[in-house]
Amino acid sequence: MLDRMKFCSKCFIQPKNRDVTFESQENQEGKMLLPKFEFHEPTTVEEACRMLGELGEKAKTLAGGTDLFVNMKKKVLAPEHVVSLDRIQSLAEMDSKNGTLRIGACAKAVEIAESDAVKKDFPALQDGASKLGSPLIRNLATVGGNLVSARPAADFPPPLMAYGAKVVLRSSKEERTVALADFIEGPGQTVMAADEILESILLEKPEAHSGSAYLKLGVREALEISLVNVAVLITTEGADGPIKAARVVMGSVGPTPLMSPSAEKTLLGKKPSEALFLAAGEAAAMDSRPIDDFRASADYKRAMVKELTRRALAQAYSEI
Repeated sequence: MLDRMKFCSKCFIQPKNRDVTFESQENQEGKMLLPKFEFHEPTTVEEACRMLGELGEKAKTLAGGTDLFVNMKKKVLAPEHVVSLDRIQSLAEMDSKNGTLRIGACAKAVEIAESDAVKKDFPALQDGASKLGSPLIRNLATVGGNLVSARPAADFPPPLMAYGAKVVLRSSKEERTVALADFIEGPGQTVMAADEILESILLEKPEAHSGSAYLKLGVREALEISLVNVAVLITTEGADGPIKAARVVMGSVGPTPLMSPSAEKTLLGKKPSEALFLAAGEAAAMDSRPIDDFRASADYKRAMVKELTRRALAQAYSEI
């Protein structure tokens, strides 16, 4: 039998026997709170995978809860079981070995933003983590949750994709590694099976003479969903040589984070310059696929892709 406990949506206080009921109730204003569900707290990855294998589509995993609980309150999701990953220590750890940084899926945004290893080798990721939500949200939100939610405007995917990140997926049957660029399939959709968890993210240290940057445009400074965000990574042949490798990734201008092959082709083999960065920005804008919505027009977003790409490339080059 699965270890389980039940919660009550009127309060988040857990009694000593950890056996509470999470009932669907309405507050005084008639707004629906969390629906009834059974809550599970595995302590190992293996146990979590076993639970998900048994529960299947009836279960959702919980990390920071900044997306899951909101969607449950809105009745977008109504899982019968919630499997918390909070007590699995290995999922919250970060370590660096042989040039590879491993970030546990439950590492908090604030921990990534303050990590010395991230600041040193992956500054665009540090920028993305530090610009996510507000201080309160950064203390709760996890990198894995941000990826699995697969929101087009999410802050983590563009810088991680710029660094060529891979994600490690685990189930009770197997472990597999998937390029992050192939992980997100559409808004709210990933390649994860119902019985899989995202265990970690793997990043290879960039080559020497590399620079990176992440820029985000929003209407306000905090608690803002990106109108446009852009992450770039460039590597030159020596400190003053031509660009030999480049990645440009755009967010919030398509159903998934988009790589810009046109911008990358524009950059490769050429000496860095303001004119080159402007041309790459124009190429990136052509690759973007924004839509008109209540926040901004597609034309405005395309223009901002051009400008943010230019600025991000200039910032990245200044770090080489």
